[in-house]
Amino acid sequence: MASTPTAKGTVPFREFKTWYRVTGPTGAGRPALVVVHGGPGSTHDYLNGLSVYAERGWTVVHYDQLGNGGSTHLPDADPGFWTPQLFRDELENLLTRLGVADDYVLFGQSWGGMLAAWHASERPAGLRGLVIANSPASYPLWLSEMDVLRSQLPPGVDDTLRKHEAAGTTDSDEYIEAMLVFYARHVCRVQPWPGELMASYMEAVSDPTVYRTMNGPNEFHVIGSLRDWSVIEHLPSIDVPTLVLSGRYDEATPVTVRPFDELIPDARWEIFEDSSHAPHFEEPERFYEVLGAFLDTVGARDAQTTTVSGG
Repeated sequence: MASTPTAKGTVPFREFKTWYRVTGPTGAGRPALVVVHGGPGSTHDYLNGLSVYAERGWTVVHYDQLGNGGSTHLPDADPGFWTPQLFRDELENLLTRLGVADDYVLFGQSWGGMLAAWHASERPAGLRGLVIANSPASYPLWLSEMDVLRSQLPPGVDDTLRKHEAAGTTDSDEYIEAMLVFYARHVCRVQPWPGELMASYMEAVSDPTVYRTMNGPNEFHVIGSLRDWSVIEHLPSIDVPTLVLSGRYDEATPVTVRPFDELIPDARWEIFEDSSHAPHFEEPERFYEVLGAFLDTVGARDAQTTTVSGG
């Protein structure tokens, strides 16, 4: 049975507003599970399934990052406004405003995983665990691996893509059709796409300000301000148990994910053999089993720490 949201609304962030939803019990003795979506420029919708952990006693927090969904839209903002620091500040503001900054676990997917890892590297006192799902550790690595994946597309597809990229016609029907060939292989292999994934995709299409500025026209043609961004240098500073997740066919290839596993001291990496970038849709049973086991471990460890420190 689906959990009923216990609270939703907005919190102030600078002169803007961040939309959030809290599902499940509060004060139940477990850390809050805070869900950081991808993009940048997507929404929380495609990660709604994580609300299932509310039925296991977790307080689950979803939110829409600034510029999309229920949060303040800023289509006329200067491109320089949109920075990773802005979104890290927004996350930290949300944690404080919702009163969970003293006891929480972060789940970050795709770009959200990079953002969560950067936040975790500052060793916030209340962070109990970290999940990095389908995330590259650096955009330069991501871009080099995109060339590999594109070269493996059916004959003629990459030629079509590059023709339009060179001409600046990435909005053309021919380009979009070729783009979807890549997406069906490396973004989500469930066809048609699940409704919640389509909801996030359409939100990004309806206001592409953030995605176009920071990323580019699509997943594999990153020409925005993130093209040189990396969190690799921050990874050795992360001091909480970390679960790293990726799919065998993921656009976040093993080359892009490996730094998390190698550089975070207490990291474990699980690869989903029949998934791409969305194993929570592609292999849901195993995904929720693996994530649930990690959360149970982190929650138990947190309870032991509380008992020791309180006793």
